[in-house]
Amino acid sequence: MFFTAPALASARQALTRTSTLAHAGRRLQISRTPTTTSFSAPTTGLFRSQRNSLAPFSTTSALLHSKRKRPGPNEGFEVNFITQDGEKVTVRAHEGESLLDVAWANDLDLEGACEASLACSTCHLILDEASFDKLEEPCDEENDMLDLAFGLTDTSRLGCQVIMNKDLDGVTARMPSATRNMYVDGAKPKHH
Repeated sequence: MFFTAPALASARQALTRTSTLAHAGRRLQISRTPTTTSFSAPTTGLFRSQRNSLAPFSTTSALLHSKRKRPGPNEGFEVNFITQDGEKVTVRAHEGESLLDVAWANDLDLEGACEASLACSTCHLILDEASFDKLEEPCDEENDMLDLAFGLTDTSRLGCQVIMNKDLDGVTARMPSATRNMYVDGAKPKHH
């Protein structure tokens, strides 16, 4: 893929701003600095390097995927998952975690193909009625995705949109027997 000169100039400006902000953050001794990821893109003409024909491109990534210690037996909140096979799995969750994150952290088979961007329905869960009634109404985007979900019920929600708090302690979430998989041949995304 080739980028136009204006696109490369914009990327270089973003890189300069990122470097300047990172340098300013070090001067102010900010404890949490953003992480950066580098990409390379083929260039032509004006931006071609003699040593390397790939120009660096950098983006700043959010600090969202850090490893968290799982809550102990008397910490956090209880979540009961009913798997596709009917097995009940009880786990603990931190406040503020989505049910999708809790399932991933405990190696449960809940897909989440779009990684919580409200672009699929593969994290569809069926909640117990008492817990469902404690939640706010789903937003329009969630309702649109739920319309695509396999086995939709009156208490269906997307796991990525159900955020754990004290009111949901003891929630029971049943995984439907199937999902509408966006990937070919049943492939599943690797969670990071």
